[in-house]
Amino acid sequence: MTAKFIGRSVPRLEDRPLLTGRGRFAADISFPGQWHMRIARSPVAHGKIRNVDVSKAKAVPGVYAVWTFADVAELPPIGFRLTGLVELEPYRQFVLARERVRYVGEPIAAIFASDPYIAEDAADLIELDAEHLPVTLSASEDPGFFEDNRSTEATVIRKGYGDVDAAFKAANSVLSLDLSIGRHSGVPLETRGVIARYDDKSDILEMYGAAKVPHWNRDTLARMLGRKTGGVQLFEGHVGGGFGIRGELYPEDVLACYAALKFRKAVKWIEDRREHLIAANHSRQQRHQIRAAIDVEGRILGIEDTFFHDNGAYMRTHAATVPDLAAAMLPGPYRVPAYRVTGHIRLTNKTPCGTYRAPGRYESTFVRERLMDAIAAKIGVAPLEIRRRNLIARQAMPYDLKLDTLGTRIIYDSGDYAKLVETAERKFGARDEIMQRRKKGEHVGIGSALFVEKSGLGPSDLVRISLDAAGEIEVVTGSASVGQGIETVVAQICADTLGVDYARVRVIHGQTDRIEQGGGAYASRVTVMTGEAARRAAEDLRNKALTAAAALMQTTADKLQIAEGTISAKSGAGPTMTLAALAKTYPLTGEGFFEYKHMVYPYGVHIAQVRVDARTGGVTVEKFSVAYDIGRAVNPMLIEGQIAGGVAQGVGGALFEDFVYDANGEPLSVTFADYLMPTAREVPEIGILITEDAPSPLNALGLKGAGEGGVNAAGAAIAAAIDDAIGIPGAVTELPVSPKRVKALILDGTIADRD
Repeated sequence: MTAKFIGRSVPRLEDRPLLTGRGRFAADISFPGQWHMRIARSPVAHGKIRNVDVSKAKAVPGVYAVWTFADVAELPPIGFRLTGLVELEPYRQFVLARERVRYVGEPIAAIFASDPYIAEDAADLIELDAEHLPVTLSASEDPGFFEDNRSTEATVIRKGYGDVDAAFKAANSVLSLDLSIGRHSGVPLETRGVIARYDDKSDILEMYGAAKVPHWNRDTLARMLGRKTGGVQLFEGHVGGGFGIRGELYPEDVLACYAALKFRKAVKWIEDRREHLIAANHSRQQRHQIRAAIDVEGRILGIEDTFFHDNGAYMRTHAATVPDLAAAMLPGPYRVPAYRVTGHIRLTNKTPCGTYRAPGRYESTFVRERLMDAIAAKIGVAPLEIRRRNLIARQAMPYDLKLDTLGTRIIYDSGDYAKLVETAERKFGARDEIMQRRKKGEHVGIGSALFVEKSGLGPSDLVRISLDAAGEIEVVTGSASVGQGIETVVAQICADTLGVDYARVRVIHGQTDRIEQGGGAYASRVTVMTGEAARRAAEDLRNKALTAAAALMQTTADKLQIAEGTISAKSGAGPTMTLAALAKTYPLTGEGFFEYKHMVYPYGVHIAQVRVDARTGGVTVEKFSVAYDIGRAVNPMLIEGQIAGGVAQGVGGALFEDFVYDANGEPLSVTFADYLMPTAREVPEIGILITEDAPSPLNALGLKGAGEGGVNAAGAAIAAAIDDAIGIPGAVTELPVSPKRVKALILDGTIADRD
């Protein structure tokens, strides 16, 4: 059938309750007689615990209980969800500090009270007596001591292929760079929250406020609490932003669930903003020492990279995911005949790290694209020209990168990188305008960066679909919403497959009691994995409907069609029947299962235009453009929204956001006065071009993911634009580029004369 909804920017189905004030976020959920939990956190960055004095807190009226590690000693440390290496297991985090504290903000006690304010007052009375220990704050310095003869270097990642040494011997030139990316993270409008309740009658522990990966969190909680999987159920409500940071299993989630079991009371915990900034996952911070061997025309012969990944105090649920992705995807869209990377995963006395939108790629794209700009300057050609010379050709697809990540081989499924570069340059190039402004003395510049994204991570998704007598279609999936529009996209796919209006499709997600398995929402996987499973489920239902209708109409299924919810003969003659009428006679259900062990790879180009105030070092991003090949766009409007949101976060990481610590490990970025984020004033005009030149051959609709394309290369493009504006090639080697750092670059270099 000709697609009716796929490819159209139809309105989102999930917005009405949000726009009318009927959203149900974690803080909106309460139960009669619930207790409120508050966490007392370490004020010490690194210390050996002598005592946690809770006596004053216990004496506060309205406080029911106070826990320290001794009260939860039976609970194991929280396990890994992704890239779980055995050697990392000793570095996992317990739900309350055991023997040592390793970062400011680490949970040392849990307070349960009748009122959240009483709980907070009691938490302020808890006193930590700790022997201060040396603080480690840099991952690129020599490793320190962790415990039990283990150093703070948790493991080393090594990847590569080809003869790197021979490449450097044959090189016409060798370029070396030392590049750093600062520490920042997702800051969703809604902070974390959990409401746990034990139902005596059903013997089920319920957790509300789930996000991102409800089924994995359910299974892990069941193991940690010694319960059967069916004895734990998680329920997702509306989610005020995810970005990789929300929805992972944190100590607070486990504590609330454990308390609900122990006390047989509903337990509620809502994080405040200061807690979020010091306790929820940080991300990004890496230092790369990279070198490239090139020939006389600037073609890459080999790349060698050594990097240091600062993972904070513990290995949380993502384990080695971020540095593994950085190591594996650094080559990007370019031919790199020989490659060797060594990634040192090291722990410091800072907040533990996890993923944040485009994890490992924001970092490695900055490094790779800075390297490409350096090659261009060395050879004396335009930055885009040196990229063209090194791009993987369309004819080489599928392209085996000869590297693995997230348990799968990296094989670029499809792509025409050169075509997208030309299209983006033609649509968004503004060089003539820039040159005219420079003649007037303005310090303006343009920078470009290319990237390949990964999306559609498996291994599988299951979808069930049913049709009721009113003609309404219900789709149940184990996926989750982080605001990306899952209800709309899945409805569009099902509607086209079934021949019905997408508005009649109701998508249920994030409820572990409704479906036994689910992959959740991460790694830009939902449209690809859940979308294909939904298409198969709808196809199953359609086939059953046509078979049942054929029996009633005394014909064969192949002679019938469904359009606008009505079954009729393809010839146009004969009787008709609505799906709703058929459902009154035949219960109609379908199931779709999609399993795939590889990923799909969208790609894009970012172009930034900036103006630099040479007097203050201030940088204004005037325009930002993104050209992105999605394979096939189910809903272009939603993709544009995903890209625009990603650009805003990319601008934040490039210019503003930075978690800073003093010499004692005290966090200095604990409010929005210190942790700067871009507002509407700082977010530039955004131009977006969505192309569909390279549909994926790995799923029926040719789908690829959109969630991380807007942020991936933002830092790299802005860095290149600043170089161009101040006329100092290779000036920017560190993100974020604060006014102070830009001013220092100008003073250290020779800013180009624009007069």
